[in-house]
Amino acid sequence: MNLTVTGHHIDVTPAIRDYLTSKLERVTRHFDHVIDINVILSVEKMRQKVEANVHVRGKDIFVEADDTDMYAAIDSLVDKLDRTVLRHKEKQVERRNGGGAKPLPSE
Repeated sequence: MNLTVTGHHIDVTPAIRDYLTSKLERVTRHFDHVIDINVILSVEKMRQKVEANVHVRGKDIFVEADDTDMYAAIDSLVDKLDRTVLRHKEKQVERRNGGGAKPLPSE
């Protein structure tokens, strides 16, 4: 997994980068096919905004979150991203298994 962290109007400190990396491990733990993640941290007046674009096999997933605290915004982003990636994984498994269990024909 390649991780790219970019800051707009903010310096990306090693503490923020380590916190983000540790939180994003949860996403890769649930889904192994993550190719790369691009994260943009930005500050707009008093709002801390975090955007993530996750490239998985066959799809790009975009999630954004904002809060007054950067760490809270990262937590919110990772929660949203985790739900979205799990939903994508479930859809892949469902497609691979032929749409779920089919009822037996009754005679």
